[in-house]
Amino acid sequence: MNFKSPFFVAEISANHNGKIQNAKKLIYNAKKYGADAVKLQTYSPETITLKSRNKYFKINKGPWKNYYLWDLYQEGHTPFSWHKELFEYAKKLKIKIFSTPFDEKAVDFLEGLNCPYYKVASFEITHLPLIKKIASKKKDMIISTGLANLKEIKTAYDTAKRYGAKNVTLLYCVSNYPSNIEDFNLMNINLLKRKFNCNVGLSDHSLDNSISSTAVVLGARVFEKHIALNKKKGLDSHFSLVGKEIYEYKQNLLKIYELIKNKNFFRSKKELENIKFRRSIFSFKDIKKGEKFSHENIKVVRPSDGLDPKFYEKLIGKKSKFSIKKNYPLKTKHL
Repeated sequence: MNFKSPFFVAEISANHNGKIQNAKKLIYNAKKYGADAVKLQTYSPETITLKSRNKYFKINKGPWKNYYLWDLYQEGHTPFSWHKELFEYAKKLKIKIFSTPFDEKAVDFLEGLNCPYYKVASFEITHLPLIKKIASKKKDMIISTGLANLKEIKTAYDTAKRYGAKNVTLLYCVSNYPSNIEDFNLMNINLLKRKFNCNVGLSDHSLDNSISSTAVVLGARVFEKHIALNKKKGLDSHFSLVGKEIYEYKQNLLKIYELIKNKNFFRSKKELENIKFRRSIFSFKDIKKGEKFSHENIKVVRPSDGLDPKFYEKLIGKKSKFSIKKNYPLKTKHL
């Protein structure tokens, strides 16, 4: 995965609300509104937590407050039995599809579907056995870095590379749902690029497009954002894009990229059409052949049809080789 322009991954997560038809609608919308890829999450409750009601497994704050982990993942998971149909549907629509596996068996399962690349979720960045398993498939890998310090990121990155990952993309991520402006330090994108010399992107859980716009300027090229069918229905819907918002998000990424894509100093042809409004040297009296140029017969004015103003002082006191009519531009031949 080598990204020159922004690559937008539409994350379905739990926003199918338990219905495969909703998952298909989300894939359809991702394609319709310009996403470059769509992503699933591959897990079942028993592969991610324990079925327990003790205090350790209860969520006490945030958008999923009062959920027990088992219930949350039971409600939000994408059944393994859906995956083949969803992969085939995405292929039919000609949109890339891949997934985040949450355990080693899920990796083997996705390999059977020819999953083209994999993502490691922020909460799994310290799960080195999983990273080793994914890396062993020798495919491109995306690692989300929410919550992780630099040492943890380095360990995950080095492990992925050591065990065979083809290319590794690191996503700067704030694991707060939704993420607020004050949660971000977008200079982390620059830091990750310099330290790891790899593709860097943004896993965006914010409600403010200025976050992704700034990330483009700072060099992020992969953008992951949740999508939903309805803002009010779904475990992740409150920080997800709906309908035309998907298109607007992608178009904003491309618009910002257009502003910064040229690495050399650049002027557009359209802008350069206005160069005629610069100044140049004109006669403002009739000048006879042999007459000296002076402040009384030549002047630096707009437009720019004549000699550049830098020649004005050189001309003063010199004799004209030709007769020049009033209000005509001086040319190179007059030097």
